[in-house]
Amino acid sequence: MNNNRITSLIEKMTVHEKISQLIQLATPFYEGAANGGQITGPMQELGIQKEDVINSGSVLGASGAKEVRSIQEAHLKENRLGIPLLMMADIVHGYKTIFPVPLAIGCSWDLEDAEKSAEIAAKEASVSGVHVTFAPMVDLVRDPRWGRVMESTGEDPFLNSEFARAFVRGFQGNDLSNETDRVAACVKHFAAYGAAEGGRDYNTVDMSERQLRESYLPAYKAALDEGCEMVMTAFNTVDGIPATGNKRLMRDMLREEMGFNGVLISDWGAVKEQIPHGVARDEKEAAEKAIQAGVDIEMMTSCYAHHLQSLIEEGKVEEKTVDEAVYRILELKEKLGLFENPYRGADEEREKEIVLSETHREAAYELAVKSSVLLKNDGILPLNKEKKIALIGPFAKSGDILGPWSWLGSKDEAVTLFDGISKKVSSENLLVEKGCNVETGSEELFNKAISQAKKADVIVLALGEDSEMSGEAGCRADIRLPEIQLELISKMKELGKPVAFVLFNGRPLDLTGIEGQADAILEAWYPGTEGGNAVADLLFGDRNPSGKLTMSFPHTVGQVPVYYNNYNTGRPKDAPDAQIRYVSQYLDIPNEPLYPFGHGLSYTNYQYSELNLSSNTMTTDQSLNVSVNVTNSGDITGDEIVQLYVRDMAGEVVRPLKELKAFKKVTLAPGETKTVEFTLTEEQLRYHHVDLTFSSDAGEFTVFVGGSSRDVLSAEFELTK
Repeated sequence: MNNNRITSLIEKMTVHEKISQLIQLATPFYEGAANGGQITGPMQELGIQKEDVINSGSVLGASGAKEVRSIQEAHLKENRLGIPLLMMADIVHGYKTIFPVPLAIGCSWDLEDAEKSAEIAAKEASVSGVHVTFAPMVDLVRDPRWGRVMESTGEDPFLNSEFARAFVRGFQGNDLSNETDRVAACVKHFAAYGAAEGGRDYNTVDMSERQLRESYLPAYKAALDEGCEMVMTAFNTVDGIPATGNKRLMRDMLREEMGFNGVLISDWGAVKEQIPHGVARDEKEAAEKAIQAGVDIEMMTSCYAHHLQSLIEEGKVEEKTVDEAVYRILELKEKLGLFENPYRGADEEREKEIVLSETHREAAYELAVKSSVLLKNDGILPLNKEKKIALIGPFAKSGDILGPWSWLGSKDEAVTLFDGISKKVSSENLLVEKGCNVETGSEELFNKAISQAKKADVIVLALGEDSEMSGEAGCRADIRLPEIQLELISKMKELGKPVAFVLFNGRPLDLTGIEGQADAILEAWYPGTEGGNAVADLLFGDRNPSGKLTMSFPHTVGQVPVYYNNYNTGRPKDAPDAQIRYVSQYLDIPNEPLYPFGHGLSYTNYQYSELNLSSNTMTTDQSLNVSVNVTNSGDITGDEIVQLYVRDMAGEVVRPLKELKAFKKVTLAPGETKTVEFTLTEEQLRYHHVDLTFSSDAGEFTVFVGGSSRDVLSAEFELTK
């Protein structure tokens, strides 16, 4: 502790005032909030007293310049030392202007636009009084049954790390104390929450430390290296211990090894949840384990409030441990400039100008275009504006395209697919019917849809998941489209007309039985506020699709988890001497995903040729230059995402079949060829060995370059030491 101002302030605080700084409560607990400040309901259940609220350190879910200023003003009148509150909220993929969900943003492979989306979200949130956002979520995901895959950027540790950095830069800028249009970022969920067993939220995580370090920790580390101010603990266990009370994970790995000195906050209720986990007998033990693990803020339970003081008096917790937590919290408040300006950023007049501005909507549109992935196209897209189009499906006119964690986004302000297409074609050429609801339907709805579709030249089916079907607690064992939508597909296909699917969803879906019924599939995800305009422009070819998957689509849910960077087995299916049966395989489906990592089509075609390495050897001190020619062999300009992968052919421990190491986006006019160049270094070949040391091995490597993890050219080189 070297900040004299903060140290002096802590010396003036009573133990109760210190402990109260470690408490985070929801907005209704506070005077000044709408319907706030009453000691009833949830406050009584938590056993929180007014004195606790007066001295608490942070607020959960407060927003809107007027309300935030009101809460802060009321708080400062009663807080003895005039310590301002931190206002925190879940600003995940937009505040009021909603961008595509993070999984979709990942599919753009566009780090600049990702950073810009976070910058805009921060600007809208800050002017509305928010100081901290609970984002980015950088959990690596391999199981689409888990609802929160929509909040991640995918299955690759390198790509997730790059997006983690971009989001942190966007939220925080360069200097929080001078940039009041930015907010502090809180990376989550530490650690390995994305590996919950069975794809079930809050469930057990059990993996080797090598897997943890190889696949799951890199993105958190990248966010911290970028200066992320906060970390949130995960709900899950790590090595048999709930993360929130896991001293080795939080003290040893996060703070000592990774060098994190910022604020560590629990997820909602996670401190008390150590009791049902079975590692704490009661709230008192839960409080002791969390504070000893280094958790600075307890979110929405009262274990600290009720028991930390007695734990200090009994000598089970040193007061200096609490002081350290308070110091970190006050230090963040100082970085944000709250002691000088407790109303930082909150401005009702600017709020009206900035929030959901046209400029912000344009940025949301651009990212929605780049995030959509053309999975399949048998030549029916782009659509002809002179043809009759039947727009059928539960998402034809639905504003439920914002997705989970679109906290203040309005479905009424979202551009629907119907709105977007209506701008492209005459009313005579656009026939619209719902056909069914997301999960329910009737013969009447079917018949109306059939009647309209019969008049059309082409059918566009707007299908998907209700936003409540993904996100937190949105886990599904059956990740197919709901049965009623499958029936709608069959009825439309029976008409014998070309059919294009547009999918609105938060996870890779099981397309078993319907992928073959589509002539084209455009994966729009939850595209956000401007989704309808973006998807319409893609359907009609006014924009050319360029998105590429960052999470694989399975052939069927029984294949899950399926991901590109898997290990080989001792009996690989494709071995030259493989027997027909006794190899690692499914008897009924391929081993590979239906649509792999990196897959995404365009309205033009790209040809890869002349993969060249500057040398067939690499040394520790000398890098390798990799080049490839990419040609647009089609008729329109397009953006291609060129991907470079590496395989270590023989390591001390098994290595993935492919690992993404670099990527570049290149714009090509019709007939144009460009040489795309990469630099590969020895550092990029390092991994965790048997003793968990991080280094590379001398030996043979294969480099792959192409338009997806499946469609690649390859060349070999040797690393010498």
